[in-house]
Amino acid sequence: MMTDSVVEGVPDRYGMNIKDIPCNLYSEINSDAHNSNESRSQTSDNLEGHGAIVAAHYNTIEEKGLEERNKSRIVYLRNFNNWIKSMLIDEYLKEIKDNKKQYNAPLKVLDMCCGKGGDLFKWRSGRISHLICADLAETSVEQCENRYKDLRDRADKEPYRMGPLFTAEFIAADCTKTQLRQKYKDVTIDLDLVSCQFSFHYSFESLAQAECLLRNASECLQPGGYLIGTMPDAYEIVTRLEKSGGLKFGNEVYEITFESRETPFPLFGAKYNFHLEGVVDCPEFLVHFPTLEKLALKYGLELVRNEKFEDYFNSERKLYSGRRLLTKMQALETYPPAEEDTKLIGNEKEDYDHAKDYLEKHKTKQIGTLSKPEWQAATLYLVFAFRKMHKLIGDKGEVTYKPFVPKPKEREDDNDYGEPKRKYARRD
Repeated sequence: MMTDSVVEGVPDRYGMNIKDIPCNLYSEINSDAHNSNESRSQTSDNLEGHGAIVAAHYNTIEEKGLEERNKSRIVYLRNFNNWIKSMLIDEYLKEIKDNKKQYNAPLKVLDMCCGKGGDLFKWRSGRISHLICADLAETSVEQCENRYKDLRDRADKEPYRMGPLFTAEFIAADCTKTQLRQKYKDVTIDLDLVSCQFSFHYSFESLAQAECLLRNASECLQPGGYLIGTMPDAYEIVTRLEKSGGLKFGNEVYEITFESRETPFPLFGAKYNFHLEGVVDCPEFLVHFPTLEKLALKYGLELVRNEKFEDYFNSERKLYSGRRLLTKMQALETYPPAEEDTKLIGNEKEDYDHAKDYLEKHKTKQIGTLSKPEWQAATLYLVFAFRKMHKLIGDKGEVTYKPFVPKPKEREDDNDYGEPKRKYARRD
């Protein structure tokens, strides 16, 4: 269990030095983005180059086996992030199923920026019927397709244990620059869910790229469907930057470096370099969330969730399914270790003070936790969800949107032990 003592003094999320979005006109967003792009065009960076850098980075990451990954300094952080994704995907798949009029209706999903297919098992567990995987890194898409084929072969050999597997298609394309619909096998497909995990922020390199990604997310999404995902929390990043007093901050597992501290940060193209131990080392971009929220409305996407990882964890771990999955996925490290010869992943003298304090306060022998450096990395992120609204076309062809109203009921956890019910409400 994590406590507030892990990261001290978290400030007001909205007290950051990030330019506020204009309150009235979308044209002002466009004007600001144009000015930002114009100033950046005079530097060595360019729109084509960053995409190529990101693609090259992920194409060259070596595929590691389970044994090798378990030796990583951030093994529990990676498992924790996977747990967050699993809970988020499960939550919204079940919400969509609840709103379906037909029992056992097909569920069709777009996994934007799918990487090597790390979420394939999550889609299998969610019993979807069809999956579209898209990513700009061709090697990653090939590995994703190979993983799917392995999963399909296992399902064919063990149909009674594995159950039927969803069909899938794979697209190597930049989701921030390419209209994905034209590459679908069925361009008339109606999607129920779009997922974009740990990648949405790359689109905020420019207004055009952000709009392209949102168009891809919304274009085939049915009313009542969801765009869900995870991304860095720009407010948290800028907070830590200001506290550092310099151009970089981090710890032994992650580091963020800015080239300059321009004031205020532009709405698009606010670049920083992110390094995560053995996983990521490439340029990323701040996402000013109020800007994203307004842009999303243009594409009929209404914000229903914006929640820090810390808060999402604290709510989901109260569910029986959340606690069970934490154990199954080994998303937390046991402190102290169950066996004397087991070494902690972090520095015992420095990284587990919060765990020691908890044990002393609650008079218990063991807890599940993350080392302090891993927790500091995890709390850089947030979860988000947008719901597709009904599209209305007026007499003169003008397009407006009407909010989708879900069925007025709460979803209980799969195993009801008298615990709090999970509600679907906007949290920000």
